[in-house]
Amino acid sequence: MSGSPKYSTVTVAPAYRRREEQRRREQREARRRREEQRARERAELAAGRAREAAARRERARTVAERTKTERAARRATERQAHATGLGREQAGADVRRLDEVRDLLGRVRASDEGVPVGELNTLEEQLRALRGRVGGVEQLGGPIEELRGRVVLLSRRGDDRERDTDPGALLAGCERRLAELGPGVAAQDPEGRQRCVELLDRLRGLSGPDDRTRFEALLGTVEHALTRHAATAAQRVEDGLRRDREAREARAADEARHEERAAAEEAERERLAAEEERRAAALGEAADRLDIVRRSARDAADEARELADPELAGRIEEALRTVTAPLGAGAADEALTAVAALEELLPEAEARLDELQLAHTRRMDLGQALQDAMFGEGFAFLGGEDQGERLVLRFERPSGASYETTIATDTGGTPVLVYHVDGEPDVTLEPAPEGAVCDRTEDLLERVHEVVGGQDGFLPGELTWQGKPPSRQTKRLPGTEEWRWTR
Repeated sequence: MSGSPKYSTVTVAPAYRRREEQRRREQREARRRREEQRARERAELAAGRAREAAARRERARTVAERTKTERAARRATERQAHATGLGREQAGADVRRLDEVRDLLGRVRASDEGVPVGELNTLEEQLRALRGRVGGVEQLGGPIEELRGRVVLLSRRGDDRERDTDPGALLAGCERRLAELGPGVAAQDPEGRQRCVELLDRLRGLSGPDDRTRFEALLGTVEHALTRHAATAAQRVEDGLRRDREAREARAADEARHEERAAAEEAERERLAAEEERRAAALGEAADRLDIVRRSARDAADEARELADPELAGRIEEALRTVTAPLGAGAADEALTAVAALEELLPEAEARLDELQLAHTRRMDLGQALQDAMFGEGFAFLGGEDQGERLVLRFERPSGASYETTIATDTGGTPVLVYHVDGEPDVTLEPAPEGAVCDRTEDLLERVHEVVGGQDGFLPGELTWQGKPPSRQTKRLPGTEEWRWTR
């Protein structure tokens, strides 16, 4: 296209600026309403999630309490059954030992050896009292053995009175003492029982008058063996009771440790469940919040491309990817952080898009005003092309000359008209040394600018081009290496 491009900066008329300011206020209000709507949706979803979480926690608490109650009841039942079994065994053993003491006491009463009746009655009263305590929590092993010992001592007092009698009576007394010890004592100390039996057999062989000295010597050994047999059995009973008690205590300690481990495991399960619930809740929150802004963010990215701001479109799409990636991977905290960043970016992007839209509308309005003015000068409109930050319009005069007009914006936001003219006789490819004169083209475009300026929207400035006569003042065009000349 021949000739240098012709430039004209355009001042936005006050009335148009007022309309733009009104439009900006409307855009701000619309953005505010959108943000409030998104905030309401977030609040409603958060309230719903909170209700669902509370319901889940209540259900979990109910299940946990039921499980805990059932477990405690089961443990209590097991402990009770165990304690009942032990108590039953202990009570049976106590009853058997009390029966032995009763039989021993009956034999002492029936021996008619001058034993005081009052003492016998006292021992029988103690025997009845111990029977009444069988099956309780108290351990009766010691009191029973103490009562047995008193009965044995009482029987021995009769034996002592017969010590100076014949060997037969002394032997019978020893045999009676062994019998009075009963099968329970024999079971506790079978070795001692066997020794006592052997010693009594030897003592029985020395019951003749010629063996009196050896009889009395062995009698002491027999009495010592009987006493030791009774003491050994009693000690073993006590040892058994102690072992039972220690075993019960050990089982109780094991149960306590088991319960502690179970409680710790339950606490860990609850912690893991709570963490999983928190992660699931965070993922749900991130997904809900993304759903609220996803469509707006995609629309904003598409609009940014349409309005020639690919950098903004890329930021929005990257922010979307930054949310969707951790969501898919189940990274709750990262997803929440990313969706918060997207929520923060969206209002900023929408404000930027509103400004881009205002600039686009301004270019379109200026283009329409220019098109109307060109029609008035007989131009035919050949079509236009929206190139994002610039609008290109093509016109043709009846003479065949073509005018390509670009509507752009300089770095300060001021609209600029750039004309490329081809086919006008006063437009040359290179300016003459004295300066390029485009009087007819200049006059034509100034008439067009006057019509544009009369529409109360835009005020085109002076038309200038490279090579305008140097007699006019020069001024560098904004953002270019071009110069313009002014009259």
